[in-house]
Amino acid sequence: MQGTRGTRWRGSSAESLRATLDQLDTALAGGANGAETGADLFVAADLLREQPALRRAATDPRIAAEIKTELVREVFGPHLGRPAVDVLATAVTHRWAAGQDLPDALAHVAVVSDVTAADAAGDGDQLEENLFRFSRVVADHPELRDALSDPRRSVDEKQGLVRDLVEGKVAPAALTLLQRAVTSTHLTVASALEDFIEITSATRGRRVARVWSAGPLNDAETDRLAAALGRIYGGTVHVNVIEDADVLGGLRIEIGDEVIDGTVRARLDDARRRLAG
Repeated sequence: MQGTRGTRWRGSSAESLRATLDQLDTALAGGANGAETGADLFVAADLLREQPALRRAATDPRIAAEIKTELVREVFGPHLGRPAVDVLATAVTHRWAAGQDLPDALAHVAVVSDVTAADAAGDGDQLEENLFRFSRVVADHPELRDALSDPRRSVDEKQGLVRDLVEGKVAPAALTLLQRAVTSTHLTVASALEDFIEITSATRGRRVARVWSAGPLNDAETDRLAAALGRIYGGTVHVNVIEDADVLGGLRIEIGDEVIDGTVRARLDDARRRLAG
C-alpha cells in the first residue's frame, strides 16, 4: 500500500509508518471494513494526543514491546474494533522519532483506510474531486475559512457546518475527511485538506498537479496535460485546475516540490527584473 509520499516522515518514524500501513493492508485483506477501521484509528489518535502519559508509555523505547502491546490492547480493546487495535499494537512495537509522531501516524493510516474503502466502493475519483473542490471553496471564501477556524466555535459546531454544506453532495469518505479537517489537528483547515489530498493521491498511486490557468481547461486539454505530465514523471497524474486571472496566459504547474511556471505573468516579472538589473 502506498501513502507515505512527502517529507513529513523521516528516519525511524518513516519505517514505523510503513510497518503500520502493512498491518492495515493485512487487516483489510482479511475483510476488515475500511471505513470503520479508519474511524477507530482516528479515535485512537485523538486519545493519544489528549493523554500525554499514555502517549509517552506507548512510545517509550525503554519499555518492552510486549508490555506496550498489552497496554494498548487493554486500553483500546474494549472500545475499538479488532482490526484497528491490531494496527495500533503493531505501531507501538516500533520506534518513533518523536512521541507526537505516533498519533499523527495513526491519523495518517486512518485516512489511508478511508481512501482504500472509497476506492473499493468505486468512489475514489469522486473523493479526490470533492476534497480538491472543497479546498478551493475554503480558499476563495474567507468568511467560511474564518467560521471553520473560529476558536469560539466547538468542533461539533464546525462539523455541523461542514455537514450542512456538503452532506448528500459528496462521497461518504469525503464527508468523513472534510469533517475531520476542522478538528484542529492541523495548523489550519487548508493545511488539513492539503494533507488529505496528498495522502489520497499517494494511496491511489497517483501524483497531483495543481495547475493555475487564466481560464478553465476543457476535458481534452486537461487529459492532454495529465498525459504529458505522466510521461515526464513516470506515472498517473491527476490534474486540479485553479482559475486565476492574475496568470494572464500560459500555465503554472506545481507537482510535489517542483514548479513549472510558463505563465505570461512570470515572463513579465522576469523581464522587469532584467530591466531593473
